[in-house]
Amino acid sequence: MDAYVGVIQLLQRIHRLYLENIKRELEGLGIHDINNMQCIILFNIGDADLSIGEVTARGVYLGSNVSYHVKKMVENGYLEQTHSRHDRRVSHVRLTEKGHKLREALITVHHRRIDALSELAPRPEDLEAAASVLRVLDRFWTGLLDQGRRPPGFV
Repeated sequence: MDAYVGVIQLLQRIHRLYLENIKRELEGLGIHDINNMQCIILFNIGDADLSIGEVTARGVYLGSNVSYHVKKMVENGYLEQTHSRHDRRVSHVRLTEKGHKLREALITVHHRRIDALSELAPRPEDLEAAASVLRVLDRFWTGLLDQGRRPPGFV
């Protein structure tokens, strides 16, 4: 039980620290028209043309309104948004040239972080094992949500 709760708490902490590091990188690049959460959304869109629902499903945007963030990124030139001809409620987004440039800068940052992490000695197979365990937890929680059930032990 302690290990399980510890993993959940550690994930929350790592996510918060990840957001803080993106914020610092943006400040270092002198970029002030996009925030860290919007950068994660931008990174998750990548080269795809996605609906807002697909963008939401691809990432972890806790406490965030994805539609609001998309609107701001469109206004600031990072995304291009088009509405469906068949259903005006559905829109798709894709990165603009400005969005691609920022994504490339973020990829460079990720590569620097990976290089720094490799100096701490985790082997690629250790990271794969950690990712495998996290995918199991993801499937567990997703399965409970999909079934409309509460986790075992919750009242």
